[in-house]
Amino acid sequence: MLLNRIVVRSIGRLLTRSYATESAVAHTRNAGEMAFTFAAPYQVYYNKANVKQIDVPSFSGAFGILPSHVPTLAVLKPGVVTVYEQDGTSKKFFVSSGSVTVNDDSSVQVLAEEAVPLELLDPAAAREALTQAQGNLSRASGEKEKAEAQIAVEVAEALVDASK
Repeated sequence: MLLNRIVVRSIGRLLTRSYATESAVAHTRNAGEMAFTFAAPYQVYYNKANVKQIDVPSFSGAFGILPSHVPTLAVLKPGVVTVYEQDGTSKKFFVSSGSVTVNDDSSVQVLAEEAVPLELLDPAAAREALTQAQGNLSRASGEKEKAEAQIAVEVAEALVDASK
C-alpha cells in the first residue's frame, strides 16, 4: 500500500518534469521563443538570441530543437549545426564535438570544442586533413594512438562532408 503511493507520487513527478511547462516558459519569455547560446572556446556566435529552431548532430541521432522542447542533454558528434533565425534565414556551423543542453525554460546552450561557419571551410584543406588522419591511423601502433587517430578520421570525414 505504501509502496503503491510512493510509486504513484514518483510517476506523477516524473510526468510533470518530462516536458517544458508553460509556466516555466512564461516566467522568462513568450511561449514561442527560446533563448539560444552557442559558443566555442574563442568565439560566441549567439548569446541568448531568440531563434526559431536549431538542428544538431548528436551521438544519439540528429534532432531539431523548437521552443518548449523536452529538456535534453546530448553529446555533439562531428557535423553541422543549423540555426534557423526568426527572419527565416539559416546559418550553418561545423562542430567537432561538444554538448547541447535544452532546459525547461526553453533556453538552449550549444557548447562546442570547435565551431566554424560553413562558408569558411576550405574543401581542399578538409580533404587533406582526412588524408593525413587516415595515414596517422594506419601508422598508429598503441591503443591510445589508434583511438586518437580514429577520432581524427571521424572528425575529418565529417569536415569533408560539411565542406561539400
